[in-house]
Amino acid sequence: MQGDDDLVVSRSCVIRSSELQWRFSGSGGPGGQHANTANTRVELRFDIAASVSLGPRQRARLLERFGPLLRVVASDERSQLANRALARRRMAERIADALTVRPARQATRPTKSSQERRLAEKQRRSRLKRGRSAGDQE
Repeated sequence: MQGDDDLVVSRSCVIRSSELQWRFSGSGGPGGQHANTANTRVELRFDIAASVSLGPRQRARLLERFGPLLRVVASDERSQLANRALARRRMAERIADALTVRPARQATRPTKSSQERRLAEKQRRSRLKRGRSAGDQE
């Protein structure tokens, strides 16, 4: 059962809202009096090591990628609400990307034509450099 504020990363990964820690502060830069008084900068923190929402494989994968704590900051927008949504989206994207299992790369041999192109380019560079020092310029 998931709540309204839970962070949905994928079908197999939903992080409880109680595990997300929010911090707000004033964002730097221009903005006049509004920027000096409004806490629009949002920092969203997620303690990976202590999470009960993650399975053992998910936790291991995230710990390997991010360490025990994942932190996302958003101060792009002028409103705290927009920055909150942006921080949630960034957090979900980073976690989803880290949980994606990429297939192992299959090693292949270079084609004959690619080898020939490489050697031809090496010969061309060699002639160019030899041409720079050809003849004494005393």
